[in-house]
Order: sequence, then structure tokens, then C-alpha cells
Amino acid sequence: MKKLYTGALTLCAISILFSQEVIWQKDLQSTTQDFLSQVTTTLDRQYVVTGSSIQSNQLQNVGNKQNNGFDFHVVKLNQQGEQVWEKYFSGNNHDFLSATVSTQDGGQLLAGTSYSGKGLDKKEDSKGGSDIWLIRINEFGDELWQKTIGSAAEEEARAVIQTTDLGFFVAGNIQNSDKGYGAKDVLIIKLDKNGKELSQLILGGKANDEIEKMIPTRDGGVLLGIYSRSNVSGSKKTENFGEGDYWIVKLSKEGKVEWEKNFGGRDDDHLRTLVLTSSGYVIGGESRSGQSGNKTVGLEEGTDLWLISLDEKGEEMWQKSYNFKNRDVLMGMSTIQGKDLTKGILLGGYTQAEGKIEAGDEEFWMLYLDGNGNEQWRKHVKGESKKREERLSDIQLNKDGSIILAGTSAEEFGKESWKIVKLGDKQIDQLIEKQDIKIYPNPVSDYAYVEIGFDFKEAEIILYDMSGRQIQNFKTKNKVTKINTQPLIQGAYLVTIKTDTDKAANAKLIKK
Repeated sequence: MKKLYTGALTLCAISILFSQEVIWQKDLQSTTQDFLSQVTTTLDRQYVVTGSSIQSNQLQNVGNKQNNGFDFHVVKLNQQGEQVWEKYFSGNNHDFLSATVSTQDGGQLLAGTSYSGKGLDKKEDSKGGSDIWLIRINEFGDELWQKTIGSAAEEEARAVIQTTDLGFFVAGNIQNSDKGYGAKDVLIIKLDKNGKELSQLILGGKANDEIEKMIPTRDGGVLLGIYSRSNVSGSKKTENFGEGDYWIVKLSKEGKVEWEKNFGGRDDDHLRTLVLTSSGYVIGGESRSGQSGNKTVGLEEGTDLWLISLDEKGEEMWQKSYNFKNRDVLMGMSTIQGKDLTKGILLGGYTQAEGKIEAGDEEFWMLYLDGNGNEQWRKHVKGESKKREERLSDIQLNKDGSIILAGTSAEEFGKESWKIVKLGDKQIDQLIEKQDIKIYPNPVSDYAYVEIGFDFKEAEIILYDMSGRQIQNFKTKNKVTKINTQPLIQGAYLVTIKTDTDKAANAKLIKK
């Protein structure tokens, strides 16, 4: 991939109720078939873009050996969209990076599927077939540890989250396992913070069941979003209504099943994503079903978007459907959370013509809803030099009200560049509740982040103990600043901010 460049952007609006300001766009050029899987916002409000690429005449991590397969590819951008660093992690065969989570120490855990044995950057042998390959990195992209998880069957990673005890849940699919129930099942692995495996769970029926999304829940557990083709069988206790259904499974923090729900019509309904709300969850995907099964909204044209709001026990609160007149593919969802309610829901995806791809048919779109699922506006997002195939991979709504869209853009299949766009939205910005000063995590063990919620050019951050003695003092020009709390003894401290605009703020920090 070549150097980043900045391009102008235009927005085509279906409605003009809301307008976005283009902050920046970055394109990472490529001449190969590159896959972009995710964009992750870091604790210091920077961005990590992850996917899989074939390195072109680059040997950063492979010594004197050229690897011609796909590698894990990670790029960190700052808030201005400038590249901070770029890393490749290579095995001796194909390795596909599919999921990333920001960790509480400021780094990331990378989860992907590896077809490689031991060699190059991969430190463990293959377990047989494809395996799950995990790499934990720090904020500079340096490896902290890695782990290969697998068996004689075929495993693939699809999602990863960090838990409240600083460990991890990794979710993926497993095929043709003698411990499974069907041709393809869901595999859930619980790890401690150092990568030690604590438990495994396989979920599925007699047909194919594939994990699409996993999110953490408020009680320390996880919610799984599964595209299911199985009726009641194996571990599945809910009946399918059609060809494929949404299967939702809630796990406790110990990884045990607490409840499960099934949603679908008589045709194919493909779950894509989940999001946490103030009252429970919203699940979403694409539907080809009319009113049937437990689907209460009809089908308009082609493939519709279908959203369902659930409470924390999985009971339905509302259903909604939306249509862009072709094949609509939902790729991501974010919410704006108020103190006691969900203020808005932002969806992102791409649209293509039914049955064929035509020039201009594939482009990024955004759909914004209120907290009850009522449409507020929709937009298509185009680049300065619009490519034939533009497919959104992920969308993030940031806490400062900005929106990050990340996907691929190509003139022809097999030559995909990465396209990352940052937008600002004044209306969304007004909905977000801001604090003059925010400290996280709090209580803290080793490192804390101090976030300043108002505008300034330079600020001074001062840390006092509760007797008023100054412990640390430093200046910053960043909205989010990392501070080292390792030398502090257990107890309470006061963080004070003073800025060049004469604004000041205070907040308490608790050291564990």
C-alpha cells in the first residue's frame, strides 16, 4: 500500500434535514485485493484501521523472506487523519484479520484466521486446518503476546471484546468438528488478560450457524448475534421461521447461556450487527421476508434493512424496516446515549443492484434514526473520484459527535484501496452530552486518560493528593492525554485542568 493522501468529498443527500461537514478523507492505495474489516476508536480518540493485505515489495516483518499471502494489516491514524504507524503481522500462508478491540491499557487485541504454521511472525504451529490467531499489541503497535487456538477442525475468528475483569471473549465459527452439532457452529472462547484459555463453548443446531457480531453487556456478559439456518436441534432451543433467521444468545460473564431468542420470516433474514441501548439492545440486518413468522413489518423492494429493539431479557419492544430500493447491506451501527435514554441510532452500509453490479450502484450510505427507530435522515457518501465498487466495512459514531466511515473502493474487483472518511455533524454533536473533564478508566490501575471537553490551544494538567500536595504537572495540546498512575499509592486524587482560554475544571481520580 502506498502513502496516504487527502481527497475532497461530496455528499449526496436523499433528505436535507441534517448536513455533515467533511473533516478529512484518507485513501490507502493498493494494487491487490485488500480486505478492510474494522475501524476502532482508541482510548485517546485516535483510530486503528485493520484488515488483510498482500504486501507489495515490503519486508518489514519477514526478514529476508517474502510472504506472498495475505497478512494482518494495521494502520493507526491520529485525530487529523495522519498516519501514526503501520504494521504487518505475517505467517507463511494466508492470514486474515477480522476483528479488533481496544484494550484498557491503550492497545488492541487483534483476532483473525490463520492458515499458517510456525514461522515469520507466527510463533506457534498450526493446530490443523485454519486456526484462530490472536495478537495483543500496545499503543505503538508492538506485540505483547500472541496465541494460536484451534483443533483438527476449521476455526475462524469473527469478533472479540474485552471483559470487565480485563480478560477477553473471542467468538468465531468452527466447521466439521466432532464436538459440534452441524456443518458449521459458533465457538466462544474465554481468555484471561494474558491470553490463557479459561473455557470454550460451542453453540449450534444441525444446519449452519454463523456468528456475525458480539457485544459486551452491562452485567459483564456478552450478547451474540448469529445468522442461523438451524431449527431446534443440538444446543439450539428456538425454532427457525424461514431459510435463515436472527438468533440472539445472551451469555453470563462466566460464558454460560442465560437466554436465547429467534427472529425471522418465511424467507432469508441475515443478521449483521448489534448495539447496546439504554433499555436493552437493537439488532439489525437484511431481510427478504414479508410479514410472516414473527416479522411484523413487510418487504418493500429487493432486500430491506430490518431492525428489532429488545429489552435486557430479549423481549421485543419494536420492529422497523427501511429500504434503499436495491440490495441493502448493513455493516455497522452506533448509538447516541443520553443519561437515561437512547437519543439516536446511526446505521452504515452499502447498496448494490439486485443480481449484478453496475457502475455507481455500490456506494457508502448512512441512515440516522431517533431512539425509537423513526427515520430522521439518510445520505449517500461519495468520494472525489468515485470508484465503481465502494463497500462500507464499518462505521463509528465518536463521543465528540464525529462519524468515521471505513471501507474499500475499487475500479475493478481485485484492486481494492482502503477509504476512510471523517464527518462532523452539528445536529448529532448537539445531542451528545459533554463533560468539561472526564477520566477513564476510573478507578485506575496503571494508566488513565484525561479528556478535556471544551476547546483550547494549550492546557495544563495538575494532579494533587487529597492533602493538596502537587504530584504531577504537565502541559498538553491534545483533547485526550494519557497519564501514568503506576507510581501512585492506593487512594483518591484531584485532577485539575487549566487552559489558555482561562477555563478550568476538576475531577476526582481513584487509584486502585
